[in-house]
Amino acid sequence: MTMKIAHISDLHVGSSRFMADKLRTTIREINDMDLVVISGDVTEDGYQQEYAELKEYLDLLRPDYVVVPGNHDARNIGYLSFEESFGTLTPERRIDGLLIVGLDSSEPDSNEGHIGRFRHRWLEEKLAKFEGVKIITLHHHLLPVPMTGRERNVLWDAGDFLEVLSRCGVSLALCGHKHVPHVWRLEDMIILNAGTASSRALKHTTQCYNIIEIDDKKITIYLKDVGGKKREIKTLSL
Repeated sequence: MTMKIAHISDLHVGSSRFMADKLRTTIREINDMDLVVISGDVTEDGYQQEYAELKEYLDLLRPDYVVVPGNHDARNIGYLSFEESFGTLTPERRIDGLLIVGLDSSEPDSNEGHIGRFRHRWLEEKLAKFEGVKIITLHHHLLPVPMTGRERNVLWDAGDFLEVLSRCGVSLALCGHKHVPHVWRLEDMIILNAGTASSRALKHTTQCYNIIEIDDKKITIYLKDVGGKKREIKTLSL
């Protein structure tokens, strides 16, 4: 049996750059997936009315979804509205031998990201107890993303965090933040950045998202342009 997961990010509902037609198209295209993972910056400024508008779109999704906050969502104490809207800042799903854990890498009114040692230990204990495919998602990128104009790493504790993920046998780390899709292979783990599904993109890319197909033998990742073509970009044997 193959599980299909859509990985979308950086919707930026409420921004002058938000493209509602792109988000509606994305939702139509991913409504046959088994699960949707949304890796942050779902709003522009974290305002309650932006979350209310966002929920109107997400209510159109048929599959279950996992969503974590980004730096834009934490603005203006938006992290409180996020938690009110979605119930938690650290969602978790267990489906058919698959564990997905979401983490809050945002800091209030800061564009930089941070996980923190106490959450390293919390995550390590959770992952150690699970036998199967392990996936984590957070907003901030774990490795520099080429062609973004700012290749520095903005997750403060990325080195320690990556060591935890590698030691715990995580297969996939799903990130957003840079509006540019990219995939890194680090030891036995794929680090997958999503582009933006519904905001203005940089000149060399367009609105897009990732499709992840998981079966007993491998993980296959595709890049899908919103309303356009789909192409395979990486495979990881299990």
